[in-house]
Amino acid sequence: MRKKLIFVVFSVMVILALAVSPVGAVTDGELDGEGHPHVVLLLMEVDGAPAFRCSGTLLSATVLLTAGHCTNGFPDFEFSGMRVFTESDVQAGIGTTNNYPFAGPNAVEAVAWAAHPLYETGPFFLHDVGIVILEEPGVVLDEYGTLPSVNQFDAFKTKRGLQKVTFTSVGYGLQESFPDAASWKENNSRTRYVAHPKLNQINGGIVGDFSILLSNNHHTGGTCFGDSGGPNFLGDSNLVAGITSFGLNGNCAGTGGVFRTDRQDVLGFINSYLNP
Repeated sequence: MRKKLIFVVFSVMVILALAVSPVGAVTDGELDGEGHPHVVLLLMEVDGAPAFRCSGTLLSATVLLTAGHCTNGFPDFEFSGMRVFTESDVQAGIGTTNNYPFAGPNAVEAVAWAAHPLYETGPFFLHDVGIVILEEPGVVLDEYGTLPSVNQFDAFKTKRGLQKVTFTSVGYGLQESFPDAASWKENNSRTRYVAHPKLNQINGGIVGDFSILLSNNHHTGGTCFGDSGGPNFLGDSNLVAGITSFGLNGNCAGTGGVFRTDRQDVLGFINSYLNP
């Protein structure tokens, strides 16, 4: 059963329920402003009501890349609707420039969503990639997230100076989390933040060949609840090396689990929507 897993999901099971928990942003991060307009907030509905949120990367005007557990609630529930909010500071726009968490200005509705075909066959973190299709014309930008080549990041396993490999994590999740909800930072909620964690582990240990572990500390920053589905860009590029997927504890500390996008089956799944 999922409850027996040592992994902590960054959304759906312990993502921020909209009516219950206060929210913040990427841990120890900085305000993103207009740095990554192709990263948006994804709102998911259950039984027609706003329920959870994730982050995601636009790969085109209508194709959003996110985590599998942000598009498939198996076995607990089904999502009845989704929409994305495009502002960097969604919180500041509530009631003025947007109607968060409901449809309205600066929101684009989803018309379809799917997780990897094997998502329901094993623990969520084994195939944690999902796609959301937005209604036309979608979100028109000058540039979008890009994808790696097959097995591109295997080279990091033997690269000297592994600690020098850095990433850019972007998302709308908590800035800091502790065991009690009262400790959650309430300012700048639903606001896009950015951090620059380093590579801790790849192709071994607990991550197998499907994920990587990135640092999460006061020096580098990292990811937390609500950042699920958000991108971890390679260096300062727009190349989505991985998708924020899981954590090893409830404190959003130490390391963050990132689902790799450079595997053949993952790229095949994503490209089937980008190039139907």
